[in-house]
Amino acid sequence: MTKTDPTKLDTVAVAKWLEANMKGFEGPIEAEKFEVGQSNPTFKLKTPKKTYVLRRKPPGVLLKSAHAVDREFRVQKALYGTDVPVAKVHVLCEDDSVIGSAFYVMDMVDGRHFNLPDLPELPREERKPIQVEMARVLAAIHNVDLEATGLSDYGPEGNYYRRQIDRWSKQYRASETDHIPAMEDLIDWLDKNIPEDDGQRTLAHGDYRIDNMLFEKDSPRCAAVLDWELSTTGHPYADVAAVIMQWAMPPGRDSRGLAGVDREAEGLMSDDEFLAEYCRLRGMDGIDRFGFYLAFTFFRMAGIIQGVYKRALDGNASNPERAKQMGAAVPRFAEAGVQAARSV
Repeated sequence: MTKTDPTKLDTVAVAKWLEANMKGFEGPIEAEKFEVGQSNPTFKLKTPKKTYVLRRKPPGVLLKSAHAVDREFRVQKALYGTDVPVAKVHVLCEDDSVIGSAFYVMDMVDGRHFNLPDLPELPREERKPIQVEMARVLAAIHNVDLEATGLSDYGPEGNYYRRQIDRWSKQYRASETDHIPAMEDLIDWLDKNIPEDDGQRTLAHGDYRIDNMLFEKDSPRCAAVLDWELSTTGHPYADVAAVIMQWAMPPGRDSRGLAGVDREAEGLMSDDEFLAEYCRLRGMDGIDRFGFYLAFTFFRMAGIIQGVYKRALDGNASNPERAKQMGAAVPRFAEAGVQAARSV
């Protein structure tokens, strides 16, 4: 059986399905794959009248519960028109026979995209407002009314970290390619140090960072939060720690962090400033045992990257060369998680 190329899209099949299932859609389609979107291949769809975005599951054998484009579609549909900016979604196709895997179509949001958290393309005075907006949007996500948006059943109840550690440990084992001692230590420590459930149950994005956001062209206002694949109902501090986790990595295109950057000189927020702004917006005094949440996010990211790397080896990655490069970062994330654990 011939493998489906994840970098290609059958535009004729997509146009035919959309014309039959999406009100007002008119083809033909021209498709261009975005370089971003490691997990779910993402394409710009150009039609004579409008431009859309298509997100699909990668073809091939996938890990259970991974690449949940149906969940991405559901949460963005629920959030559209709320305080959380998202693209308008249109249709979800769960019939694998159309292009080989499920996909959904949403509006193309015309906004600014930043890959690096040090925001080198912006003047110094424009950088901190972007980060303040990141804190505002994150607080808005965690303040979503689950009942009013129909998302109260979007994830299981119970201890979020117990559930997530069990899930990602299994996902990691399913895609493991090498023995990484730091990852073994981190899994063991997290398993034994889960905080008691404090009763907080919110919407959680699951992969909140600047390169999963679009900003308006003429202001620091967020135009859309992207990539909701890992979203669920859970505990909010994991999202907060995800921001700090990224900033703790080395700067540059490979790690996309802020380690060693003179943030005050560059007009950037410190970790403490970001945490204080987030807590202010949510009416909180602070976050106890933050090192646990940071260790958890390093662990989960290591598991995600390991899965991307395994798909690259299997020939199913969205961007194979980039995925193989990312695979080399798994030990680094695991080691950083161990260091965060030692701070608790």
